[in-house]
Amino acid sequence: MNSNHPLGQLVLFRMRGFLREPAALFWVFVFPLLTALALGVAFRNRALPELAVAVVDSPEAEQLVPTLDAVDGLTAQQMTEAAGRDALRRGKVSLVLIPGAKPELIVDPAQAEGRTARLMVVDTLERLQGRVDHVALQRTEVTAPGSRYIDFLIPGLLGFGIMSSSLWGLGWALVQMRTGKLLKRLVATPMKRGHFLLSFMIGRSMLAVVEILFFVAFARLLFDVRMFGSLLSFTLLGLWGSTAFGGLALLVVCRANNAETASGLMNLVSMPMTVLSGVFFASTNFPDWLQPVIQFLPLTALNDGLRSIMLDGTPLLALWPQVLILGVWGLIPFFIALRYFKWM
Repeated sequence: MNSNHPLGQLVLFRMRGFLREPAALFWVFVFPLLTALALGVAFRNRALPELAVAVVDSPEAEQLVPTLDAVDGLTAQQMTEAAGRDALRRGKVSLVLIPGAKPELIVDPAQAEGRTARLMVVDTLERLQGRVDHVALQRTEVTAPGSRYIDFLIPGLLGFGIMSSSLWGLGWALVQMRTGKLLKRLVATPMKRGHFLLSFMIGRSMLAVVEILFFVAFARLLFDVRMFGSLLSFTLLGLWGSTAFGGLALLVVCRANNAETASGLMNLVSMPMTVLSGVFFASTNFPDWLQPVIQFLPLTALNDGLRSIMLDGTPLLALWPQVLILGVWGLIPFFIALRYFKWM
């Protein structure tokens, strides 16, 4: 594109405006890295938590407490039944054991820790009764790059960062120009509306390329998160995702008159995707009846595609459903915004 072309000049205008805003640079580049650093440190090489078990006072408790306490992953303490039930209710213990001829286990079935503690306690009690395992099992801990939580987290954080920087960076800039009466001045120029809106999307996509490469290098250096697929495919998909969220941002703020309205609309769009689209945990955890909606969200498509390329080495052509979904969310909102955009 010729730099003297109106669209080229508008893109340069947007890039200069962005580089003159230190706060914008922080939220686009620094904040996602700080988030990844904090979560990566929290979840990298994290030891399994000790599950607390309350053993109710009884003659057998004197033997059971040290036996359970010696089990890797369990910590046992002796107390009355009332204190044990109260500790279970407050979440201080995962299970209450009442010894006897038929031991009773009191556990909250809604707590995953309680179900795990139940299995471990039952296994220990059966061994005390003389159970012999006829199959020898070998335990292998997975620590290889590509199979850790941080490997799952990094593509999700990058997708979240692309969504946030596109929605807020692009949308907020337009609202500020409208409330500052700058758009009112621009309407008197021979500039085409399409060139003006397209310059926002192009400028944001150019920044997205830098953001993606910077984020990948950061994850590789600090957490040894490896790229098993093509870096070019990974970058192109992230670029396409930035375009999708750019079109969505234009639609959200195309008629917003003030910052309060724009902020509310952007939160309304971004918050459901932040929760549902698999940023911090797999989107498959949600009910089956909700999956068709979740899978059609642009952030879900972007996160799934980025993870497939980074962790599985999937080629970009095999991700055509995600590419199609992102295209729908980018192009259709852009043309609707082009139709209903108001300068003042």
